[in-house]
Amino acid sequence: MHENRSKLSTRLQRTRFVRVPLAAAICLAMAAPVLSQTSGPPANPAATQTAKKKTVTLTEVTVTAQKRTENLQKVPISIDVLAADQLEALHVQSFDDYVKYLPSVTFQQGGGGIATGPGFASIYMRGVASGGNTNHSGSQPSVGVYLDDQPVTTIQGPLDIHMYDIARIEVLAGPQGTLYGASAEAGALRLITNKPDPSGYAASYSAGVDSVANGGIGYTAEGMLNLPINPSAAIRLVGWHEHDAGYIDNKAGSRTFPSSGITISNAPGCVPSGGNSPSAAFQCIGHAKNDYNDVNTNGARAALKVDLNENWSITPMLMGQQTISHGNFASDPAIGDLALTHFYPERVNDRWWQGALTVQGKIGNFDLTYAYAHLKRNQEEQTDYSDYGFWYDTMYGSGASFYDNNGALVNPSQHITDRDRYTNSSHELRLVSPADERLRLVAGVFWQKQKHDILQDYQVDGLANALSVTGWKDTIWLTRQMRYDRDQALFGELSWDFIPDVLTATVGERYYRTSNQLYGYFGYAAGFSSSQGEAACTSPEPFLGAPCSDFNKKVKESGNLTKFNLTWNITPSAMVYLTRSEGFRPGGVNRRGTLLPYQADFLINEELGWKTSWLNNRVSFNGAVFRETWNDFQFPILGANGLTEIKNANSASIKGLESQLNWQATYNLQLTAGVALYHAVLSANYCGFTDANGRPITDCPVSPGNPGGPLAPKGTQLPITPRFKGNLIAHYSFNLGSYDAFVQAALVHVGSRTTDLRLSERALLGNLPAYNSLDLSAGMQRGNMSIDVFVNNAFDKRAAQYKYTECGVDVCGAHGVVTQYPNGQVYTGFSQPRTIGIRLKQEF
Repeated sequence: MHENRSKLSTRLQRTRFVRVPLAAAICLAMAAPVLSQTSGPPANPAATQTAKKKTVTLTEVTVTAQKRTENLQKVPISIDVLAADQLEALHVQSFDDYVKYLPSVTFQQGGGGIATGPGFASIYMRGVASGGNTNHSGSQPSVGVYLDDQPVTTIQGPLDIHMYDIARIEVLAGPQGTLYGASAEAGALRLITNKPDPSGYAASYSAGVDSVANGGIGYTAEGMLNLPINPSAAIRLVGWHEHDAGYIDNKAGSRTFPSSGITISNAPGCVPSGGNSPSAAFQCIGHAKNDYNDVNTNGARAALKVDLNENWSITPMLMGQQTISHGNFASDPAIGDLALTHFYPERVNDRWWQGALTVQGKIGNFDLTYAYAHLKRNQEEQTDYSDYGFWYDTMYGSGASFYDNNGALVNPSQHITDRDRYTNSSHELRLVSPADERLRLVAGVFWQKQKHDILQDYQVDGLANALSVTGWKDTIWLTRQMRYDRDQALFGELSWDFIPDVLTATVGERYYRTSNQLYGYFGYAAGFSSSQGEAACTSPEPFLGAPCSDFNKKVKESGNLTKFNLTWNITPSAMVYLTRSEGFRPGGVNRRGTLLPYQADFLINEELGWKTSWLNNRVSFNGAVFRETWNDFQFPILGANGLTEIKNANSASIKGLESQLNWQATYNLQLTAGVALYHAVLSANYCGFTDANGRPITDCPVSPGNPGGPLAPKGTQLPITPRFKGNLIAHYSFNLGSYDAFVQAALVHVGSRTTDLRLSERALLGNLPAYNSLDLSAGMQRGNMSIDVFVNNAFDKRAAQYKYTECGVDVCGAHGVVTQYPNGQVYTGFSQPRTIGIRLKQEF
């Protein structure tokens, strides 16, 4: 045995993990039987897992939401937690998989009509959603997403991290302004990874395959290795590869442009006329294909933990992922079920990496934590934008303005090549006093700098040189800009036990300074417009390849946020709390530099919450009722030329109830339920314009100069968020011969939702109907091997998640203009069709 251990040790020392972390993790996991006989932790983790299942009380859940480790039932915040065993049983692998089990969370995609799919979600909490356009030039998000202690939110949307080897997800509902700052106006979502463990060797791998109804075959391979170096240090390596099958069909079709009579087709094998030139009467563009929205994801995580002594430790981590997706993830009902007709290539290459460093130690009896992160994210996209050219030509005859060097009209379809590069560096240093003291303090400093390098190239094939932006062939419109968002803050929360273990008061404060700067070039060539783009250059010097710079603006803001909390522990198992908290989102500069900057918006929350345990901790019942006031909220719309325009709207009022119930009914049966009810409405008219200082005007009655009156009157329901969202999960474990087995059913209900704040646009887009979705799973385990099967969306429901148009809703969504599209060309994004899969897992 000693000889075998020596040989294995030699092999481990020679193994190199850097280039192929997934292969290394799986290979070393397969070698685990030798090591598992000699390591200190339990030799049979399956037995430990079984023992954990067979308990008549609920397992204690720990969270770090308040920057210290605490029992969930003792934290006076409305928090949803999905633990590791829940994530695994629910087969959670991506954002779309877990968000449906979070009642307080909703999301939107398709912002600006040019990007749907993984990595492009805008996340909302507690109904704090305007339903406006969301894309790379929008406002900062109102919900912060964190990987451990480090922010991973970019303007385009949060990272869609593959969910493997994740300890838990913490969802903090309501403003978290004092501890989390500008990125957590409506709440925070935290992904907590498993850390390296020096106490013993551990490894696992899993492999799965699935089939999507009306689509193709997907598969997943994952591996993890926890390797102790010595009693004070360990390395954890994680790797994954996932292929998600497509289910949207790009069907063969054609369209004819009224001004030129040019017809384009995407039919395979079609025969072009005139050599398929941009001015040919009939052109073959692209190829129709079934199941064309497939996704391939590869990623890895490497973390090292070193305990320098009994008080100090250091944990560096490097994590990266590349997601390549094709096609579009929404469908056009005029074409068919889960189908559309697009003509130009559609592809997204989203790759990112983050280096993080966490240092933890003690200064006296205070815990000190330093968290640093550096995130780089590059997104390269190719997008079909032919709807834009078709609808503007149909409505306004714009196709007559697009011609080649010979003066012949060309196909006015546009397609986009864009590249967004994000860099985010953040530092946080905080001190936390001992948890057992009567007076407790959390205090720290925070600094963050975000850089966004923007390139958007809108192209028309064969466009005349005089109409193309100088230096950019066939480019009708170019955006070449740089954006910087900076945030500095001092923060702290002070808690005092008026009566130890019974009555506690907490006050919090955050002093912040933010700035937003946007500069560069946007617009047409001088030969196409006499007022925008090159015609408006402020200097003759080129700007990062663009002809010039035509604007440079910067805004700065500063202020403070407060929090007050009173917590009463009625008994050791029952607690109620009162909270008043604030959150904010910084203002900024509009991408269309001629517009006024938009101002910060603020969210004020008043909340009564409770956390209780019953029947000797067999039942937990938690919840909160609240009222929130959202002042001068930022509302981005798709304006002229397809540019996002952000203006402050008015105020909204949101009243709601959130509740979670966990019941360990028997040794075998556990029931979990979560509900959220919201009444989110405007508290003043939305008129659609502001005063000279950028403040919203709310008095706009019907008049000769304003025949339509308010675009959304007082009392209008806010979009995107349903009035009711809930879920129910039943998990039953039992013995099947010598196997430990389980069956599980998870039901989700989402109420109907509106799609836009503005009533006219809402009528054109239509609403999102209510739906129910059922996920089923079953599995069995023996020793360290397990196998399970699952059926997601068991009844194959077409659950509408979002709607959008490629250009302004009043143009692309116009009713009765085009025979083929009597209700306009409105795309709908649905949840994934019924998916049946099987997964094999082994742990060591």
